[in-house]
Amino acid sequence: MEANIQLAKKLNRVAWGITIAVLVLVTLMRYVKLPVEADLYFLPPFHAVLNSLTAIILILALYFIKQKKVDLHRKAIYIAIGLSTLFLLSYVTYHFTSSATLFGDANHDGVVDAAEIAAVGSQRTIYFVLLATHIILAALIFPFILFTFIRAYTNQLERHKKMARWVFPIWLYVAITGPICYWMLMPYY
Repeated sequence: MEANIQLAKKLNRVAWGITIAVLVLVTLMRYVKLPVEADLYFLPPFHAVLNSLTAIILILALYFIKQKKVDLHRKAIYIAIGLSTLFLLSYVTYHFTSSATLFGDANHDGVVDAAEIAAVGSQRTIYFVLLATHIILAALIFPFILFTFIRAYTNQLERHKKMARWVFPIWLYVAITGPICYWMLMPYY
């Protein structure tokens, strides 16, 4: 058991390192644009698909653990983490190479004027509430997804269960709201 705790401590340090690296990348992608010849227009719908699949897999993982099918639960979580990792890498790539798409920018000029704001009405508020909660919760939950995984990986199952009870619904919310935000923003790509 002591070896598992020592491994968990090492993995926690790695998780914090990954978290810091991801937060730096996500911050930088807002300010740094890398020129590329290829049009990466296909990535936003790909991101929505990855998030949708993650949500489905998370629900399956919950179902499996409720059915005491631990091995299937574990496999589902590995898949969800893999999909989330692929999403994160693709998302950062897209935002390092592409300008932001603005909700309501119907003429695609990079400015949302008063007429465009009026045209979308309250949808704009709904979009921004969903987007803000999605982004804030994604940033906050990221390290805790890793820590929850580490608890299970190092066989600290009671600590894993305790964390998973609150980490899981937030991760699921983030996975669901990502595609909703994409669907709402889709007309402005």
